[in-house]
Amino acid sequence: MPRSYQHVKAIEKEVFCMKEEGKSNREIREYFGISKVQLRNLITRHNQKAKQIPIKTMPKRRGRPRQKPITTLREAEIEIKNLKMENELLRDFLHLAGRK
Repeated sequence: MPRSYQHVKAIEKEVFCMKEEGKSNREIREYFGISKVQLRNLITRHNQKAKQIPIKTMPKRRGRPRQKPITTLREAEIEIKNLKMENELLRDFLHLAGRK
């Protein structure tokens, strides 16, 4: 016997209209002929997408948070240190290459 399949995305708007009308999950499931798990997953996915809409403007930070926030002075010190290392590497390279 072939399985009856109904794509839940097709009925998503109707499901949430019925939810707004005050219908219970059981009434919605019986009306559309879907399982309890399918309805729960549909509602969960919809709620997760609704939460992500405002978050999309600012990406989530990854990794371990810093112990101390970087200030502009600290950023300048780091940049100077990196430039000094780069300068020293280039000077050594030129010396080894016999250019200066």
